[in-house]
Amino acid sequence: MSGFLRSLYQNHVLANLTFVLVLVVGLLSYLQMPRQQDPTINFNWIVITTVLPGASALDVEKKVTDPIEDALEKVQDIKFMSSNSRESVSSILVRFQDIDQRVFDKRVSDLRREIQNKESELPDAAEDPQILEITSANAFPSATIAVVGQALDENLRIQARNIEKDLERLSGVDRVDPVGLPDPELHVTFDPAVLENLRLSPGQIADTVTAFFQDIAAGDVRLGEQNWLVRLVGSDADPAYLASRPVVGAAGEVTLGQVARVERARDKPSQLTSYEGRPAVLLAVMKQANANTLELVERVQEYLDTRNTFANGTGVDLVLIDDQTVMTRNAISLMQNNALIGLLLVLLVAWLFLGSRIALLTAIGIPFILAGTFWVLSLTGETLNVMVLLGVVIVLGML
Repeated sequence: MSGFLRSLYQNHVLANLTFVLVLVVGLLSYLQMPRQQDPTINFNWIVITTVLPGASALDVEKKVTDPIEDALEKVQDIKFMSSNSRESVSSILVRFQDIDQRVFDKRVSDLRREIQNKESELPDAAEDPQILEITSANAFPSATIAVVGQALDENLRIQARNIEKDLERLSGVDRVDPVGLPDPELHVTFDPAVLENLRLSPGQIADTVTAFFQDIAAGDVRLGEQNWLVRLVGSDADPAYLASRPVVGAAGEVTLGQVARVERARDKPSQLTSYEGRPAVLLAVMKQANANTLELVERVQEYLDTRNTFANGTGVDLVLIDDQTVMTRNAISLMQNNALIGLLLVLLVAWLFLGSRIALLTAIGIPFILAGTFWVLSLTGETLNVMVLLGVVIVLGML
């Protein structure tokens, strides 16, 4: 190492080329580093959400929450667990010990494996548990979009669902959380008088829907050297399909459509949203870790501008109502200005008290140090955020 430094001191051409190389690469690294307001921090928190449609809070606690908690007891390095069971939804918060990222990733894999092994003990109607890692990047939305329609109707639901899928495909998007988005349903409305004439009960109508409107795994069949999984598909969004099913226990051939009206409908959302007096659906866009917030919101804005050109045909307007890049730009701009002012003050003080030669050497050395700093930060995968720029300002003051 000493030999390289000695040759660098004696070879002015090599020293100048090294100086220019560090400046150029450092500048490119600075321009290409992802911008975000705060550094990405993993809190070692995991949220496990499981939906059991139509179940009471007590049933959710006994049939979903308790089995999953029993499975998680086998996972190491868990600091504590807390659960919340309410109607149709089980939510479990898992906090791990302060462990490094490599060990944390291994513990998350263990957690997923234990939950998968426990899924066979959960009710058949329960949906697959959703496992979410909470970090500073995906805990708060980078942008919030309002899908504004003329009425809270099927068109608004379809358009909002399509827009949600489009946003999830954008580069840098981790997930999109909808608020006020109703789920599709098939409503079965029976006529009590018709049921009485046919000597049928409402329970038989419910049994008919349960029997036919579900997917059933029927095992496997081996044909030669091939093994085939057999699955009976009963779920169908077409109301006519369900209406054509025969009523269970009826005397003779009686279809569901003869005693009840089957139609498409929407579940009433748990939250209602509106924008300027018009019904709307909010879409909160969460970014991936270390993604460039500024570029992400620019892509979202381009998508909104393109989608709004078809507003007359779609019947909905897209509005960006919350843009976190405003705070990010202001914070980064403030820190950049402070760093520049600090550099100028350093040069001024050096020139006044130490002379123009020392001031010139300082003026040459500080950009070199900053360029090398941003080069190293880029190689280590860091982002340009307020904490990094604050450190730059402190170092300039120390110099």
